Amino acid sequence: MGRWELGHARFGERKSPPGRTACAAPWGAPPLLPARLLARPCSAAVPIPATFPVTGCILAATAADPAPPTALGSPRVCPRAGSSLEPQESSMEAPAMLEELPPGAAPGKGAHELFGYVGIEAVLDQMRVKTMKTGFEFNIMVVGQSGLGKSTMVNTLFKSKVSRKASQPGQEERIPKTVQLQSVTHVIEEKGVKMKLTVTDTPGFGDQINNENCWDPIIKYINEQYERYLREEILITRKRKIPDTRVHGCVYFVPPTGHWLRPLDLEFMRRLSKIVNVVPVIAKADTLTLEERAEFKQRIQQDLKAHAISVYPQEDFDEDPDDRLLNNVIREKIPFAVVGADQEHQVNGRRVTPGCTLTWVGALPTATSPQPALSCLAVENPMHCEFPMLRDLLIRSHLQDLKDITHNVHYESYRVRRLNESNRVALSPANGLPGKDEDDSNL
Repeated sequence: MGRWELGHARFGERKSPPGRTACAAPWGAPPLLPARLLARPCSAAVPIPATFPVTGCILAATAADPAPPTALGSPRVCPRAGSSLEPQESSMEAPAMLEELPPGAAPGKGAHELFGYVGIEAVLDQMRVKTMKTGFEFNIMVVGQSGLGKSTMVNTLFKSKVSRKASQPGQEERIPKTVQLQSVTHVIEEKGVKMKLTVTDTPGFGDQINNENCWDPIIKYINEQYERYLREEILITRKRKIPDTRVHGCVYFVPPTGHWLRPLDLEFMRRLSKIVNVVPVIAKADTLTLEERAEFKQRIQQDLKAHAISVYPQEDFDEDPDDRLLNNVIREKIPFAVVGADQEHQVNGRRVTPGCTLTWVGALPTATSPQPALSCLAVENPMHCEFPMLRDLLIRSHLQDLKDITHNVHYESYRVRRLNESNRVALSPANGLPGKDEDDSNL
């Protein structure tokens, strides 16, 4: 684009023609100029000095200003240094022309203001489309004694039969009550979003007479998944997407005794909380009254605090103030008192959808109702139990945070420890290199 030559006027030098207004105008308002002062293209580039020996309104547009003025509009006026229109503190650059931002594209607080709509927000749509195509992985472990409803809880959580593999149509596989871990993987889909879900069950945990070191198989399994991921990560030629089998969350089922935590519960959560996200829950909370449940939760919280057991969500990892407020509310509710149910029932001739469990109420038979009254305890109702809070924590609000803490904290701690061990082995005297003791003796 060629340069544009624009005229300038000296205040008081020449009177405005009849019917014209003077060039002077309040700061920020474009002046009205006569037609003979409007821009006209030049056949050759004319150098324009940085400063003029006159005081007035200077209209200058070079290649840095791609918008030339037209004879039909009012051009932008930029006062030069020393002009009577210039404030005491002003920039030598012309104010930028701001385009109108589309709705919802206003710059945030503390963000650099843009000249117009760029389209940065479209990155979220790109990530969403990519995630819907590739899907994501989530691995959960349930730990507790037999008969506490671990499998039923998982089925209720994901509203499908995901805790067992079907050996035959309509039949589920029977898992022996041993400490041997069993993992089942399913691909579930909801509204076009695919999730590869792996459920790891621990049947028979704590059922033996001697439960000494009964947590060792669980710790070994978790570390094996870290080791598998680490070996894939340190390869020279790595896979484009490393399969993630690491345990992202461990739901520990506390028996509804109504007393204090058992030594087995305390020792297990103390050890496991260092390598995985532990979420304690009170199993079969419908066996406790509301008063017993509140007192039991308070005792569990006191036990966790007295033994310095950090369960998820951990206070040390709260970085955002808004997340800290939300996590404080969750920590006050932990452990969640939950009830699981995955079967349909008939109540007064009406089918009750899965997610309800029935409780007999001691009502006297009447002429219209000879049978005792039957009450439905809905697990989806927060007034009945705290299952909705557990579901929101594991899936709807903190699923990605569970994966982030697993990768950035627990797996990172394991990776650093393993790499340090490898370096010690590589520098040991058995490999022909001086060890630490030899170095110290040589010094």
